Amino acid sequence: MSEVLTVEASGHIETWTINLPDMRNPISGPDVVEAFVDNASRVDRDPNVRCVIITGAGSAFSAGGNVREMADGNGMFGGSPYEQRNGYRHGIQQIPLALHNCEVPLIAAVNGPAVGAGCDLAMMCDLRIMSERAFFAESFVQLGLIPGDGGAWFLTHAVGPARAAEMALTGDRVDSATALEWGLVSRVSTPEALLDDANALAERVAKNPPHGLRMAKKLLRESRRRDLADVLELSASMQALAHHTPEHRAAVEAFVKK
Repeated sequence: MSEVLTVEASGHIETWTINLPDMRNPISGPDVVEAFVDNASRVDRDPNVRCVIITGAGSAFSAGGNVREMADGNGMFGGSPYEQRNGYRHGIQQIPLALHNCEVPLIAAVNGPAVGAGCDLAMMCDLRIMSERAFFAESFVQLGLIPGDGGAWFLTHAVGPARAAEMALTGDRVDSATALEWGLVSRVSTPEALLDDANALAERVAKNPPHGLRMAKKLLRESRRRDLADVLELSASMQALAHHTPEHRAAVEAFVKK
């Protein structure tokens, strides 16, 4: 398994750590993209995995794109406009597609700065918890760029259009207190307690039956783009499946005995 993204398993929970601390954990490289895509596909096929925590090694969560390569015109930042377009489509844009389609609940444990595509990576997760020393910055505009990895979509869904516009059009930092006030994160932790708190939250998720968890996540995601009638129809179908899982039957029997 690629060392750019280390994977640690504990029970039904996995922790994925972006492991490029000297570079502040950029995610634009093909090896990082491949690692995220491969691991998302793997856990999707493994019902034993019920929750994934995503964090960064060292002092940063993720600096997003590799600005050094951007300055040198290397990697996905090189070539003609046509080649760059395909570089985005077949490169970093594979991460949002893989994580959005992943049925396993994802928790971002934001241990440090989450900048540009690093901010967007956190928004791709279902739940977010951050260190009091961390900050978010949708900073593309400060480099004369736009969120090329779907950040405009994820950020708007995470925090609403007004806050998303403020972040995307100023590029300013959002500290932990503001992030909590705006609903970007569900809680703020001390740096020392962050991973413990993230694991405690993951345990609260992972204690639930896996099929119900995955269908609940799917329903939440589908509700973003469907109207009420569509969501009700999808809910009826999923609920029928859920009623026939052994975990549901065991839970109901235990509840009745209580």
